[in-house]
Amino acid sequence: MMPRPNLKSLALLAALMTAATVGAGQFVSAADCKRSQDCALDAFKGGEIKPLPEVLAVAREKMPGEVVKVELDREDGAWVYEVKILTPSGKRRKVEINASTLAIIKVD
Repeated sequence: MMPRPNLKSLALLAALMTAATVGAGQFVSAADCKRSQDCALDAFKGGEIKPLPEVLAVAREKMPGEVVKVELDREDGAWVYEVKILTPSGKRRKVEINASTLAIIKVD
């Protein structure tokens, strides 16, 4: 069964996919970002964050199950993906991944 992404996740995914097809433009610094999807798009274009498929592969390797939600946030100046996974046993777990390096930060 395929997970049902929420609207925020779909908007972020659309922004990241658009970034892959749009030519390089002017980037906005993280301090100047007013809208999170614009910041995420600029970070992707600037090579600051890895593409979502790579992040999901790391998350699924660490925690098998169905991805039910993905968020991308700035935490202490670093981009962090929060991937929520429904495990085969029915528990909801969260894997935090550094968006630049794909290093696992935390598993809840």
